[in-house]
Amino acid sequence: MMRNLTRSTSIPALCVALGLMVAGCSALEPSLPTADPQIPASWPIPPETAEARPAAETEGEPLAPTAADIGWRDFFRDEKLATIVAQALENNRDLRVAVLNVERARALYRIQRADQLPSIDSTGTLTRSGGSGRSNLSLREYYQADIGITNFELDLFGRVHNLSQAALRRYFAQEEARRSAQLTLVAEVANAYLTLSADQELQRVARDALANRQRALDLIRQRHELGAVSSLELSQAEAELETARADLSRFTGFVAQDLNALNLLVGAPVPEELLPQSFDAVSGVTPLPAGVPSEVLLRRPDIIEAEQLLRAANANIGAARAAFFPSITLTGSIGTASTEFDELFSNGTGVWSFIPRINLPIFQGGRLRANLGVATADRDIALARYEQAIQNGFREVADALALTRTLAEQKAAVEAQLAAAQRAYDLSEARYKAGLESFITLLDTQRTLYQAQQQLVDTLRAEQANRVTLYRVLGGGWLEASR
Repeated sequence: MMRNLTRSTSIPALCVALGLMVAGCSALEPSLPTADPQIPASWPIPPETAEARPAAETEGEPLAPTAADIGWRDFFRDEKLATIVAQALENNRDLRVAVLNVERARALYRIQRADQLPSIDSTGTLTRSGGSGRSNLSLREYYQADIGITNFELDLFGRVHNLSQAALRRYFAQEEARRSAQLTLVAEVANAYLTLSADQELQRVARDALANRQRALDLIRQRHELGAVSSLELSQAEAELETARADLSRFTGFVAQDLNALNLLVGAPVPEELLPQSFDAVSGVTPLPAGVPSEVLLRRPDIIEAEQLLRAANANIGAARAAFFPSITLTGSIGTASTEFDELFSNGTGVWSFIPRINLPIFQGGRLRANLGVATADRDIALARYEQAIQNGFREVADALALTRTLAEQKAAVEAQLAAAQRAYDLSEARYKAGLESFITLLDTQRTLYQAQQQLVDTLRAEQANRVTLYRVLGGGWLEASR
């Protein structure tokens, strides 16, 4: 029978004393710096809506929900679009990658968190030794079974804790990145649907223009054969017809490309019955309450992501500072050993070992100070990116609010222009048929009407796309899990 009693030269009581003296000493992480993005407290152009009322009329009433409180199903009025968005959230590959990145970040955090607890392992070994030749050593066997911990670091200065917190913050940041990707996908699908609907409307306008110009050309040919019009007018009519034909081909190509883009965003072919049939308003958002502060930007998922990355970088500074101090790791086991396997668990075969190790950094060529410098620089970079994210968000919202008013004014002007162009065309056509107007005048009014029709479609698309943009930049819908 053989016993193995191994003791370290270090005194275990010293480790306990050190642990009691510095227990809870994880304050090496610096205070989180305060971001100063230097943005105004309110938007440069306040939101103006038809439903806005003076503050005196709304006193005592609850504020209307902001965009961040409105789910995308409540924002989009078009049921077809809502169905397509739901399919995209289910099938889009970019969003799927974002979800998988969250799972990966969660697993990395669990790995890092596990370092705060001792790992307990059980081992069994068989050792055979002997000699050969002139050696008189005979074959010997040694059996041992243990259970214990290996290289468990006592987190006296919070190094392991700070690394775990940094991993946790990166996990939170990845979750916000997923929410941001979901919000972006919702907006991209809506814009792709709007673009497809608008190009279909432009295709219809071009088709109607082609039919009108074909009728005009037929009339010109009849009159040319009778000698009533010149060859110049006939050539001009033919040129206008081919212009409309080229526009129709161009918009037909745009519609095909728009459909391909929508299918890619959805991750599967969109059923034909879900495609837009007419260019109607497909979006709407609850009017913002008066005096919404710019602090609502802090609810945007991309800004929360930048904040979490800043907190992770700040925690890394605490871990880098803790590396300057001594570290204590423990290795210990308890088990049984015997030269006979059938006596391995008999009385009197117990063995144990306890090996604490203290590591005190003395000289590492400036490595520790350089690591601290890297961690500090990373924190400052994260702070600058956090401030930049807030500034970019403020600019995006300000731009969208500015367009909200200007696009409404532009739409009213274009609608008036279209009505005037329609009247001018009707009058010129009647006067031309009566022989009171030249064909050049008719062509001019026809072109003006065609351009006004196209401009109105473009303005309506821009107005609706800006609503979607405002919804996105205010963080709308990210509070809602895809229900």
